[in-house]
Order: sequence, then C-alpha cells, then structure tokens
Amino acid sequence: MGFQQGLSGLNAASKSLDVIGNNIANASTVGFKMAQAQFADVYANSLSGGGTNNVGIGTRLATVAQQFTQGNITGTNNPLDVAINGAGFFRMSTNGAITYSRNGQFQMDKNGGLVNAQGAQLTGYVADAQGVLSTGAAVPIVINTADVPANQTANINTRVNLDSRELVPKTTGTPPITTLVAFNPNDPSTFNKATSVEVFDSLGNPHILQTFYVQSKPVIPPPVAPVTKEWDVFTVVDGVYPPITPATLPVMVPPAPANSIGRVGFDAFGKLAVVNPSAASTPLAFDVRIDVPNTGSVTPISTPLLVKYDLTGSTQFGSQFSVNYLKQDGFTSGKLSKFNTSKDGSIVGSYTNGTTRVLAQVVVANFVNPNGLQPLGDNQWNETATSGQPLVGSPGSGNLGGLVASSTEDSNTDLTGELVNMITAQRIYQANAQTIKTQDQVLQTLVNLR
Repeated sequence: MGFQQGLSGLNAASKSLDVIGNNIANASTVGFKMAQAQFADVYANSLSGGGTNNVGIGTRLATVAQQFTQGNITGTNNPLDVAINGAGFFRMSTNGAITYSRNGQFQMDKNGGLVNAQGAQLTGYVADAQGVLSTGAAVPIVINTADVPANQTANINTRVNLDSRELVPKTTGTPPITTLVAFNPNDPSTFNKATSVEVFDSLGNPHILQTFYVQSKPVIPPPVAPVTKEWDVFTVVDGVYPPITPATLPVMVPPAPANSIGRVGFDAFGKLAVVNPSAASTPLAFDVRIDVPNTGSVTPISTPLLVKYDLTGSTQFGSQFSVNYLKQDGFTSGKLSKFNTSKDGSIVGSYTNGTTRVLAQVVVANFVNPNGLQPLGDNQWNETATSGQPLVGSPGSGNLGGLVASSTEDSNTDLTGELVNMITAQRIYQANAQTIKTQDQVLQTLVNLR
C-alpha cells in the first residue's frame, strides 16, 4: 500500500463533497440541475505492456455530470414567470450572445423586452400589428404595449328563430282589403319582435343598432317557391328613425316596404330560403347602409357604416322568438391590460376593449447531448461542440416540452439523497485518511528496526 492511493481517495472524496455541497446550496435555485461526481480508477503504465497483476494507484475525477431531470413546477403570482414542462431550454440573448437556461423568472424592461435577472433577453417569434407571427429566426421578444386601434363594424352575424305562429301586425281597413300600418319603432303594435346590438364607427364610438322583424302581409300571387312566409326587417340606429335625409336611405329591393333593409323568406320546413326574394343572395345576408350622425365628436367619422347583415342559419319554427347567436366584428380602441403565456409559448395580450391578440411566441431549444453544455453560472449554459447544435422550435412540438404560465421549475436537487451521499462521502474520506495513517505506521515500524 502506498500514499498515492490514499491521497487520490482523499481528493476524490473532497471533490464529491464539493459537488454535493453545491447541489445542497442550490436546492432552492429556480431551474438548477443537480450534478453527480463520476470517478475512474487509475493504473500506472508498464514498459513491458499490460499485466494481469497490476495494482491500481488510486482514482480520479472523470466528470461532473449534470442531471437534466424534470424539477417540480410551482405556481407563482407573477404572470411573467414561465416553466418548461419537459425537455428544452429558454433561448436567451445578451447583446447577441446566445445562452440557454431553465430559469423562467422573467420581468419586463423599460423597452418592453422580457429579461432575466442578469438582463439577458428571452427570444422567440414576434407578431405584427395583426397578430401574425414572423416564424423565421428567433429574435429578442419585445412586447408591443401600444393601444389597439378601433375597428369599424363591417359584419353582423345573427341566427334567430322567428315564431311561425306570429300574425301580421296592426292593419287598417276591412278584410280582405286591408292596409298594413306603417312601421314605427316606438309603436310595438307595428312590429313583431326586435333585437339590438352595439356597433362601432371608424373612431370606435359605440352605437346601438336595433333590428325589427315584421310579419309581412300575404301577397297575391303567393311568394316565389319554396318560400311560404316572409318577414320584413327594419333597422334603427341610436333611436333615429326615419333616416336623417332621403339620400341616406338604403337601396330598396322590391317588394320591401320603404325604410326596411329587406325581406326574408322561409320554406315549409322552417329553413331560411332567401333574403330579398327578387334578388336572392349567398350567403343569406343584407348589405346595409347605416348613417351615423357626428354627434359629440370633434373629428368627423367615416360615414356611412357599410355593414353585411348575415342571417344565415336563422329559422322559422313554431316556438317562441329567440336570438340563438349574435356577433359583430367592430370594437373601440383598447389598452393592453394583461397578457399570459399559453402551453405552445404564445404570449396573448388582453385589451380593455375585450379583444385579445397574439403578441409573440416563446421558442424552446434542445440538444442531442445536453450533458455536453458548458455551465456558465447564473442558471445559464453555453453550446459546445460536444452538445451539438440547438434544435429550436415551438414549445410542445417534436420532443420539446410545453410551457406552464405563472409558474417556475424548482431545483431538481434531491435534498434527502444528497444528505445521505454526504455521509457516505465523509466515511470514504475518513477511510482514505485511515489508509494513509496505516501506511505511515508501517513505514515507522520499518524505520524503528535495528
């Protein structure tokens, strides 16, 4: 027995304790990946070639291998925190230098960039003003905090059920020669049912558009097949009726009465058959011109509103009137109120006008050999020739992990296991020290021989 074996054992045990101590020290470090000290035995080279009875001369540290196992995911109150559930790393940029990290604790800098505690910027794909992502090269993400501009209403889609049992509203005269009383939005006896929807002009000012349905008086000859019953449709904006000037009236399609936007017809099965029987259209929609007064606005709005009023899917069954669907595509301007990150990395902004828009998408990078990455500290790694080139993509695609918003990934240090390993390393250190002590006693015995 020589001193060299014991000395190498002491060094190995010391290195093992260093690694264990570093794991324990980072037990609460977000995104930390514990390491394992791996050792190899050492044999002296022989001038005459390898022998079968060689005695080893100790051990050496072969490598410190990081364990890229998944850490627990813990929810936080910070909407900017993001955790990776699965394989992959956040791709970070510091003045163009790319590093990789599992620490998803981010904050927004003064320019709207998402950065970590060291100022490195999170990278991904940035969206344009319409929310379309540019999925070319990943770039530092900058959140666009500008207001969403107003959008003028262009389409109204609705599905209603008109009660087939309804009768023609108030008439005058003696049957069979009767005259339909003129429609009056302020006289419920002149219409059957009504609905309302909020629409928006070019400046985002809201207006109330009311729609009135009036059971048409039967005509002779009867309506064109397969229509069995018809309804006239009227609109009123902000309570203004009739329209402001004759020039603002919509184009009439006979036989619709004056000031109506058109007429709808249903077949014997209650399905909407035509819109404006003498000028059928597909889809079943009216082209409506809505004149809006420039009241309360210094800047003139773009008028009139040209709206496509789509009734496709409406029915006429023997049941009560109901609005089964109603949607319009206009909105007022809005400010960014909050944003969140979805599983696929999309950062979706929510605005005060109720709209949402994709602002950016976080990318995730993975490597064929993550153990080949070079640790840089500050929860970051660098690409090396051993790790291979980064495989960059959207979270959840391929073998890349998905993202969990408002969460962080805990250190994967097994504290209980590391405490046991520390006891073992301490015993190994003591045992190697004992071999040195024993060797010293043997040599002392030889010195004392006379």
